Amino acid sequence: MPKITPFLWFNDNAEEAANFYLSIFKNSKITNVKRYGEAGPGPAGTVMVVEFELDGQVFTALNGGPHFKFNEAVSFVVRCKDLGEIDYYWDALSVAGEGQCGWLKDKFGLSWQIVPENIGELLSTPGAMKALGTMKKLDIAALKNASA
Repeated sequence: MPKITPFLWFNDNAEEAANFYLSIFKNSKITNVKRYGEAGPGPAGTVMVVEFELDGQVFTALNGGPHFKFNEAVSFVVRCKDLGEIDYYWDALSVAGEGQCGWLKDKFGLSWQIVPENIGELLSTPGAMKALGTMKKLDIAALKNASA
């Protein structure tokens, strides 16, 4: 079965973004950096593509110029085992704590969902869905209480 790899388009800061993500996710590494040659289209010697892994998930980041921007139509979900993990990833990735319903954008404009690993179970009642709508960072205890 083929492995699916997210391919991320950055203006000119793919390597900076990869290093930022590596600083947050443990067991992560850059596996390859390819640079533009004399033929371009970027300046010769500058980073064209960065291949990296975040806790075993492979990503490719391209410095492709300002033509495309990230939007909320695509996001990455981080399933957290407890509130400590939710706090860690939320604080590390969010820009000034901004976000809604567990979603946030990082400083590169990439969208993330920071959720408990049992989010489906927690949201199985109407009370929990209503409580979710009032939250930025998810509060596991409040979701459990709303479900009760």
